Amino acid sequence: MSNENSKTMQDKVVVVTGAGRGIGREIALLMARHGARVVVNDVGVSVTGENSAEDPGQEVVDLIVAEGGQAVVNRDSVADWNAANRIVTQAVERFGRIDCVVNNAGILRDRIFHQMSPDEWDAVIAVHLKGSFNMSRAAITHFREQKSGAFVHMTSTSGLIGNIGQANYAAAKMGIAGLSKSIALDASRYGVRSNCISPFAWSRMAGAVPTDTPEQAERVARAMSMKPTDIAPLAVFLGSDAASQVNGQIFTVRRNEIFLMSQPRPVRSVQRSEGWTPQTLAEHMAPALAPSFFPVEVSGQVFAWDPI
Repeated sequence: MSNENSKTMQDKVVVVTGAGRGIGREIALLMARHGARVVVNDVGVSVTGENSAEDPGQEVVDLIVAEGGQAVVNRDSVADWNAANRIVTQAVERFGRIDCVVNNAGILRDRIFHQMSPDEWDAVIAVHLKGSFNMSRAAITHFREQKSGAFVHMTSTSGLIGNIGQANYAAAKMGIAGLSKSIALDASRYGVRSNCISPFAWSRMAGAVPTDTPEQAERVARAMSMKPTDIAPLAVFLGSDAASQVNGQIFTVRRNEIFLMSQPRPVRSVQRSEGWTPQTLAEHMAPALAPSFFPVEVSGQVFAWDPI
């Protein structure tokens, strides 16, 4: 375990969802190494949400305990309201309180948009967006009562910028960014913080991204050079009291690079005192604003240089 001076989460209780593999696993382990008592939530399914015989959550708990930490496994699904409440209840009953929720659980059902089925849409929205709501709503009651608490949500450049064949995932991740900001606004009066991380890292989910096009293959190749361990330190920081003044922000982590992401704000404006018609919009508004239009591009084109 880390030395005493580095235990920024000492005595705090943290729930990490999707903590059996990848980014969630590394966050759970580092939280414990910094003194947190951890509820390791993982349903043990495949990256597409199918049943699996593996029990990765228990493996993470065993690692934490072997290192001298405290942890308990939970196998409930964040997509279910009652199950999400059980996760939070387990944290409080087992460890006496809850201080941080890391909304990391997720699945992929990638498909080009014109072929995407309602089931593929619903499954991804349910785990990512509804799951983040369920967990946050279950925890906020405790956070309000104790006048403290932190949410760390996982968003993605698939939504913030764009990627091909991920309409369900992108919509869910953009929804999470909006959810996080709303929580930050509604709950800041109670000392509660809510922030997002948009991670670049090689994980089971990144490994499930199709490589049917050169752009997809390039994105996967770049992701393979970035590790889940790169993401965990920022999650621990955002969950700690050291981040008490950080609220409503979106960070991107790419190996040793950390970016503060922009959020939608007015860029440029035009006005006509007599109002607008479709014709004047075409003749005046469109050409005036066109130089400031955002290009339709994927995240790999925006982050086009090799990670540092």
